[in-house]
Amino acid sequence: MLELPWQNGDGLIAERVAGRVAREIAEGDIEPGEVLTEVAIAARTGVSRTPVREAMLQLDRWGLVRLAPKKGAVVTSPTARDQAELLAVRAMLETSAARSTAAADVSRGALVSALRENLAEQRAAVGESRTFATLDFVFHSLVIGHDDNRVVAEISRTLGPRLYRLTRLAVSARSQDLAGLLDEHVALTDALDDGDPERYARLVAQHIDQGHASYEVTE
Repeated sequence: MLELPWQNGDGLIAERVAGRVAREIAEGDIEPGEVLTEVAIAARTGVSRTPVREAMLQLDRWGLVRLAPKKGAVVTSPTARDQAELLAVRAMLETSAARSTAAADVSRGALVSALRENLAEQRAAVGESRTFATLDFVFHSLVIGHDDNRVVAEISRTLGPRLYRLTRLAVSARSQDLAGLLDEHVALTDALDDGDPERYARLVAQHIDQGHASYEVTE
């Protein structure tokens, strides 16, 4: 499974700080437009300004902030172009992964088993949108990362925080219909289980279009 940066508690101080702030931005606890300063982040995390400076650079690479010289970093807001491009890449990676599983019975069986475990957790989390959003992201990352492609993993690590932010927005917008989202995930899993990548491709395209049309992005 592909990890988000805050899911790994190890690493250098700067990496841990970047992961913590990335999670707060992605989950909406730090809002778009907010200005983050090295002094404030250092005080909040209890570390010196040097690792905070490195963390800010990482957040910029992830596209979660825009560095403003002598001011700090401004938290970005997803734009319509960001959304379209990120979701196009995600759909491409998922569709490719689904096709690669079609002729691999053993690896497909392992993936489907992991997905069904995830679905059980989703079912228990209906009504808890934040938990559901995490499980939703994990579901799709299991598909994308199933064949241990290092280049895909690298791309996913870079795009993961922004993709998770979009997932959280989509789940929050459909918080009254999480059971419907769950049903869509079940249908995707069934398509994989049946070894039908073309059905999966159609369903995931519909899933992405419907799920990400229900919240606003900036122009």
